[in-house]
Amino acid sequence: MYNFKDKVVLITGASGGIGRAIAKKFSQDKAKLALNDITPTEGTLKNLVEELKKLGAAEVKYYLGDISKYEEVEKVMVGIQKDYGRLDVLVNNAGVIADRTLAKMTKEEWQKVIDVNLTGVFNCSKLALPLLIPNQGKIISISSIVGQRGNFGQTNYAATKAGIIGFTKSLSKEVGRFGVRVNAICPGLVETRMTETIPDQMKEMIKRLTSLGRMGKPDEIASLIAFLASDESSFITGSIVNIDGGLAI
Repeated sequence: MYNFKDKVVLITGASGGIGRAIAKKFSQDKAKLALNDITPTEGTLKNLVEELKKLGAAEVKYYLGDISKYEEVEKVMVGIQKDYGRLDVLVNNAGVIADRTLAKMTKEEWQKVIDVNLTGVFNCSKLALPLLIPNQGKIISISSIVGQRGNFGQTNYAATKAGIIGFTKSLSKEVGRFGVRVNAICPGLVETRMTETIPDQMKEMIKRLTSLGRMGKPDEIASLIAFLASDESSFITGSIVNIDGGLAI
């Protein structure tokens, strides 16, 4: 376990599978949580907050907002400043898919994925910097193995995840002088609601290509995020860390 006592962690897409696992991990490490999502139901929201408090979170607050919209992210950051007065870690986790071959992909399907997955990372990172810099904060973004290797039917998704890699390397050079660290991780196939829609035949093929022969678990992703946010990784910045069971080898 790591010590995040008195640290404030913002997680986007917090009600999803990986986002929820990240929130649980930071709760166990006694962080104060600022959770973001776009439209979780009231029941889901209440249950998650209660669950995280039971796990040990020092404090939990929720900030609804569409990260693809600059003005809504501004409101989230204003709320965090008002409620907590600081921010120590930003986890850019929120993401969407709209899979289709490029020949059949609509302009709307392209733009939606770009807006959430890439522009959302820009919006959150840019607007979080004034809060992160005084605390030598950390930005950790979730990219994907698809951003390195590409994938059939995912030109939009792959473009955003490759963009996050370039964004991470560039931003780390800009803010390193302030002690702010910026890293990204590239998961392989992970057991989430998003991957439940993948045909079983496709999942089995990916497992065969993965050295460990299985899918990843959200808790494994969360553990890596926590490490990169901790002082144990104090000399790591601008890095792209694969967590894929050997899929990219």
